[in-house]
Amino acid sequence: MKLFCLFLLLTSSTAAIPLESLGREKYPTLPTQALATAASPTEERSRFAMLDDVRLLANGLLQLGQSLREFVHKTKGQINEIFQKLNIFDRSFSQLSVVTSEIKEEEEELKKTTNFLKANNEEIKNLSLEINSKINGILQERVQLQSKVGNLEERLKGLSQSIIPVDQLSEITTLKEVIESQEKTITHLLEAVKEQHDQLDNQKNKIINLEERLSYDSFQDTVDKPMDLDPAAPDMFEYLTGNSTDLDLNDLPRDCSELFNKGETTSGIYVVKPNQSESFNVYCEMGSDGGSTVIQRRADDSVDFDKTWDKYEKGFGDLENDFWLGLKKIHSFTQQGVYILRIDLEDWKEGKHWAEYRFSLEGTSKGYSLHVSHFSGDLPDAMANRTGMRFSTKDRNNDNHRNSNCARTYTGGWWFNACRETNLNGKYLWLRAKGRSMRRKGIYWKPGTGPSYSLKMTKISVRPAPTAESSN
Repeated sequence: MKLFCLFLLLTSSTAAIPLESLGREKYPTLPTQALATAASPTEERSRFAMLDDVRLLANGLLQLGQSLREFVHKTKGQINEIFQKLNIFDRSFSQLSVVTSEIKEEEEELKKTTNFLKANNEEIKNLSLEINSKINGILQERVQLQSKVGNLEERLKGLSQSIIPVDQLSEITTLKEVIESQEKTITHLLEAVKEQHDQLDNQKNKIINLEERLSYDSFQDTVDKPMDLDPAAPDMFEYLTGNSTDLDLNDLPRDCSELFNKGETTSGIYVVKPNQSESFNVYCEMGSDGGSTVIQRRADDSVDFDKTWDKYEKGFGDLENDFWLGLKKIHSFTQQGVYILRIDLEDWKEGKHWAEYRFSLEGTSKGYSLHVSHFSGDLPDAMANRTGMRFSTKDRNNDNHRNSNCARTYTGGWWFNACRETNLNGKYLWLRAKGRSMRRKGIYWKPGTGPSYSLKMTKISVRPAPTAESSN
C-alpha cells in the first residue's frame, strides 16, 4: 500500500512539469514580466505542492528502508534460532546413538548367556532321560530277579520235602540270605539314584528360573569370586580377650586418636578398646595433626565386598589392604562421643577428593541407622539423603526401593536410599568395564561421578570431633 501511494505521488509530480513547459511553448512571444504578471496563484501553489510531494516521497522511501532493515534483522534472528535447534538435535541424536550401542552390547551379552543356559539345559535333559532309562531297566531287572527268587523258593520248598542232606539245606538257606542282601543293596541303589534324579530336577528348575529372570533383570555377574583367605590363619576381625593378647586390656586406647596423643606416630595395626566394648584390631593412620581409625579401604579387587549381613556386622578383609572393619565396631566408637566421618576418594585420572561429616551410628536393633550433618569438603554432598537410613545387604533389605533389593542388584552392603546412587562397597572395576549392567555395580559417589565411572580408591576413617565442635 505504501509503494502504491508513493507511485501516485511520483506520477502527480511528474505530471505537473509538462504542463508548465507546455505553457511556455504556447506563449513564446510574451515577455517574462508578462508571464510573471499572468501567472495565477494556483500555479504558485502547485509548485509548492510538488516540493511537499517530494518530501513525502522521501519520507516514504526512508520508512520503506527501515522496514526492510527490521525485516532482515528479524529473519537473521529466526535463522540463528533454527541453527541452534539443529545443533541441539544433532547432540541429542549422537547421545541416542551411544545409548543404542550400549543397549546392543547388553543384548548380545544376554543372548550369549541365554544360549549357554539353553545348552546346559539340554545336557541336563539328556542326562535326566538317560538316568530315567537306567532306572526303568533296574526296575525291570528287579522284577525279574524277584520272580526268579520266587521260583527258587518254590523249588527249594519242593526239594526240602524230598530227601535232601542237611548240608545242602544250609547251603540253600545261605544262598537265600545272599539274595535278600543283594535285594536290599539294589533297593538302596534305587533310592540313591532317585535322590540324584531329584537333585538334577531341582537344578534344572533353578536353571529355568534363572533363564526367566534374565528376560527381565540385567545381566548378572558370572566372574568367579576371589578365593577366601587361608582358614588356618587367625581372624583379625575377632574380638580379643585376655588370653589372646599379652596387652593389659585396662591400658588400651579408646581409638587411634588417643594412641596418637600417647606418642605413637607410626601408621599400622593396633589394638584398641572403646568404652563398653571388647578389644579388637584396627588400622591406625597417623598424620601430623592426629590419628584416625580406618573403617574401610578399597584399592584393588583382592577382597570381595558382596557379603552377607553377618560379615558386614563382624568385619572382613585384610587390615593392611582392603577391608571393612565391621558395623558393630564402628558403632562402639560413636558411643564415646561425637565423631567425624572422613571419606577420601581417587579416580582413574589421579584426581583426589574428600568429604567430612559429623556422624553417629545406631545399634543393631535399629539396623545401624546412619545420621550425618555439618558437611565439608571438595566433593558434592551425596550422603545428605542417607540420614536415618538403615544398612542393607543382599540378605537383609532395608532400602526404600520396595520393588527390588539394591544390595543384591548392585552388590555390596551400604546405606541405600534408592538404587543406582552412592555405593562405596560395590564391585571393584578396573577402568571402564564392558557392558552397562556390569558398570552399574561399581564404586560410585553420586552426583560427583557419572553413571559409568567407577572409582579407583576409597578410604573411610573416623576420629573424635574437636571439643569445641562437640559442644555445639
